Amino acid sequence: MGRRVRASRNSRSRKSSQRLSSSHEFQRILNLKCFAPDESVLGLAQLGLARAYALFGDKEKARPAYQDFFALWTDAVPDISILKQAKAEYAKLQ
Repeated sequence: MGRRVRASRNSRSRKSSQRLSSSHEFQRILNLKCFAPDESVLGLAQLGLARAYALFGDKEKARPAYQDFFALWTDAVPDISILKQAKAEYAKLQ
């Protein structure tokens, strides 16, 4: 019984640190806006941040992150697959 409790705590701790790690990495890329050679990199980093928040159940941060992605990709071809996927993911958060 004690091993299960410890394993469960370790699993939660790992998931929490993975969440922080993934969201921090995407945020680091976004913080380097002035150095990014291509806006598509920023858009993909923004989408990654939104997906990281959504994956870990943080809808309050995921929604605006998706909205920021859509703002960056306003001129994109509307039927591009990554944009369609992002819109479907965003709709699930509503």
